[in-house]
Amino acid sequence: MVSLSNSLVLASLVPSHHNLTYHLIVIVLSALAAFIPRYFPMRFFTNRKIPEWFNEWMKYVPVSLFTALVVKGIFVDSKYRLILDKIHLFGNTVVVYGYASYLIAAVCVGLVAYFTRSMLSSVIVGLGVVWLLSITIGV
Repeated sequence: MVSLSNSLVLASLVPSHHNLTYHLIVIVLSALAAFIPRYFPMRFFTNRKIPEWFNEWMKYVPVSLFTALVVKGIFVDSKYRLILDKIHLFGNTVVVYGYASYLIAAVCVGLVAYFTRSMLSSVIVGLGVVWLLSITIGV
């Protein structure tokens, strides 16, 4: 059985919405969490020469992270289950792995990005294709 004094102690540990000290501590800790990962690599690499193989390897990091995020958004839901989407083509129901509209938009964006090398064009085409598919065939 939980006593009243234990309940009061637990209730005092929960931050209120108007607790200034709690908010200041959260802000300072968040600032440190954002600052430290930027500061130490800069401090470490200012006096050292970065090897060429490391620079070559690091060129692929943004592309691989972006690909992982896009693939997860298309094929996996928030509970990490594979997405199955049904589309109706010419009276037939076709089951597709992933969101069908996002897959079609991803192919269009990939083609536009490959031929134009323009981020702005790629984003506009992707948004436009998803919008058109959502209002025309409702996927």
